[in-house]
Amino acid sequence: MTTDKTVRSLSTLELSRDKFIELRAGNLSVKLAETEEERDAARALRYRVFVEEMGAKPDEKVAETQRDHDEFDDVADYLLIIDHSKTGVLERVVGTYRLLQREQANKVGHFYSSNEFDLTILNEFPGRLLEVGRSCVDPAYRNRSAMQLLWEGIASYIFLYRIDLLFGCASLPGTDPDQLSEELTYLYHVHLAPPALRVTALPERRVEMMRMDPHKLDLRRCLVKLPPLIKGYLRLGGFVGDGAVIDHQFNTIDVAVLVKSELLTDKYYRHYERRLRDALE
Repeated sequence: MTTDKTVRSLSTLELSRDKFIELRAGNLSVKLAETEEERDAARALRYRVFVEEMGAKPDEKVAETQRDHDEFDDVADYLLIIDHSKTGVLERVVGTYRLLQREQANKVGHFYSSNEFDLTILNEFPGRLLEVGRSCVDPAYRNRSAMQLLWEGIASYIFLYRIDLLFGCASLPGTDPDQLSEELTYLYHVHLAPPALRVTALPERRVEMMRMDPHKLDLRRCLVKLPPLIKGYLRLGGFVGDGAVIDHQFNTIDVAVLVKSELLTDKYYRHYERRLRDALE
């Protein structure tokens, strides 16, 4: 839930309840996709990153269209990073995140993460849920500014829709859990979700995360080795679920991540409110 401190200070944010305000930082901005052309550009970027760069195995349609697409893309919102110095839409979309609320997931019949994790606990969660996924950034833009914009975009979306819990699958590169023993053990030992939020890997796909003696871990080294996105979740006070899953299609090992929205809004509130006020003037 949003904190009392946040609720008392929402007068400026209320102005954005009916519209996601695009936020700028130099040539870059973060916004929601508004046209099918922008959504198509996000899917093209995902194809370049996931398939061409990371070695994901596309199905026949994805390979033919060179667009990463599944059934959830037809109902989800798309967060975009736009480079306004570029001309064509395909070139302008340099980062993206797929955002799926419970009502949107119900149109498909389930959340994407349910293919890997038992979400029963979340299905019983009384607040508003947001599943995030398919995050990627063009290699030329993988810097602090772009990642900061993505987090600001998620924060503004959470304000707009009063999201209570953010969750999704986060990926580590590779499909050999023994090569990721330190990272998986660290995540389980240090950042395991409390029982009330502890989603679990599906039994038939489960990979144990506790793969070595946690007392032998160099915690600083483990944190450094984690992908930037997972480190971002952890800096916000995020948790991981119990058990990992090998995703052979995307050439990754996935863990479930969960962040209570007040942790994110507390971090970004003052900064976002100032940016929003500037955007509205």
